[in-house]
Amino acid sequence: MKNYLDFEKDIKVLEDEIEKLKDPFNVEGISEVDTKKISEIQAEIDNKLKTSYANLNDWQKTQIARHESRPKAKFFIENLFTDFINLSGDRKFGDDEAIIAGFAKFENKSVLVLGQEKGDDLNSRLKRNFGMMRPEGYRKCIRLMKIANKFNIPVISFVDTPGAYPGIGAEQRGQAEAIAKSIECCLSLTVPIISIIIGEGGSGGAIALASANKVLMYENAIYSVISPEGCASILWRDPSKSPEAAKAMKLNASELLRMGIIDEVIPEPLGGAHRNKEQSILSAKAVLKKYLEEFSNYSKEKIYEQRKNKFLTIGKQKSFVEFLTTDQNITKKYNYFKLLSFNYLKNKKKLLFTFVILLSIIFIFNKFL
Repeated sequence: MKNYLDFEKDIKVLEDEIEKLKDPFNVEGISEVDTKKISEIQAEIDNKLKTSYANLNDWQKTQIARHESRPKAKFFIENLFTDFINLSGDRKFGDDEAIIAGFAKFENKSVLVLGQEKGDDLNSRLKRNFGMMRPEGYRKCIRLMKIANKFNIPVISFVDTPGAYPGIGAEQRGQAEAIAKSIECCLSLTVPIISIIIGEGGSGGAIALASANKVLMYENAIYSVISPEGCASILWRDPSKSPEAAKAMKLNASELLRMGIIDEVIPEPLGGAHRNKEQSILSAKAVLKKYLEEFSNYSKEKIYEQRKNKFLTIGKQKSFVEFLTTDQNITKKYNYFKLLSFNYLKNKKKLLFTFVILLSIIFIFNKFL
């Protein structure tokens, strides 16, 4: 059964109508399928999808990124790679089912694959902890990334998590330290890391695997320091303000590309990746092939330097005017006040003299009243 979002209600009605038309059985028995009518309705659905998905706001994109039918990491791993060998455990505490990790082959070349997996149904979601990794998950990734680095094997990560698991046990086992170590490990590798945000990239839980040479992002995915609900709860004490928070946070792919936080936006099929998973796989395959070929010509030192410079450049020599609209340009206001202060210093004696005369006039006026 398909799951429809709030803004897809009209599409649901039309698709239900198509399903009825495709059924050759009705109250009168077997009837001929009206293919012409089906084609007309399908064309109408395509137009509505094109219009709706061309004008999505940030909250609607958040809903799409969390869509239960959206392709997950497991789906990408099964359809992009061959000879995948799943590896478990951090050699310190246990195994974390929220992350699928192991070595595989992509275009007959060895790669390390890391995928945050949310699950497809209730049982698998509980098993995968809804994609929220615990400390042992990050430590497993660190262990495998060090092995990949030793044998000069590229790393590919699929990011899809609401954030790191906030439970007491995770905190007791060093959640923050594990995330910090994972980021440190990513930044220190001399093999290329390519990270794809396929759905929800939330907080440090995402950054721990997305500190990569190339950070790619699906068109309707999101990437932010906190969830819109969390942001709304902190700023307004009201989770219903989540749409406003999503807009303010600039968590969509186009904004993040403009700010230089991600490197490329992967286009999605009409109606989102969940409507055509096969096309989503082909898009991912193309970009992975492109960047792996690019980095195959890099030396270890150049790979390391490229990644380091990428993150050092983010926000460098830029004011926060970058995040404001033109009518809120702080630099212009600053220059305006600077000009006023300069003119004031230049004409200080004249202004002081004028001020004394005004005070004298006021004093005389009050005396004769």
